[in-house]
Amino acid sequence: MPKLIKDGRIVDDHYVVATENEAGELSLPAAPVLVTLPVWQKHRDALLAHAQGRGVVLAPADFAEAIVDDLPHLDVVAIDFPAFADGRGYSTAALLRGRHGYRGELRAVGDVIKDTLYYQQRCGFNAFAVRADKNLEDALGGLSTFSVRYQGATDQAPLFRLR
Repeated sequence: MPKLIKDGRIVDDHYVVATENEAGELSLPAAPVLVTLPVWQKHRDALLAHAQGRGVVLAPADFAEAIVDDLPHLDVVAIDFPAFADGRGYSTAALLRGRHGYRGELRAVGDVIKDTLYYQQRCGFNAFAVRADKNLEDALGGLSTFSVRYQGATDQAPLFRLR
């Protein structure tokens, strides 16, 4: 079973990516599922009836507002980072946590490496599907890269406000 970092620990990833077949039909396994935004929008009713956990994977070009009304029904929102240098997912995460009040699992997927974990955590991510070619134990150290945070973010007010 694949592993991921969630809430500062290495845990099993029970979610299965569900995709449509060539006929455009969706077959749901007896497990928690992750689907892309277009699949969620097309098969929303079937996914809401799914007895297991459900989540949506947002691509970099997808807007958080597309799932705002469905947030109470989602156990996971995964945000894809197709490349290390693509930072659009940071903004999406901050919007989901800050403006839209999402409290479920917010997972970074794609090109996720140790060097990005600290900053992704500051934007609201609490789960990380680290790239398969990277060591999870080593990546876990990326969550505590710095001990003092001057700038404000979703996880803390600016340092000068904490006095």
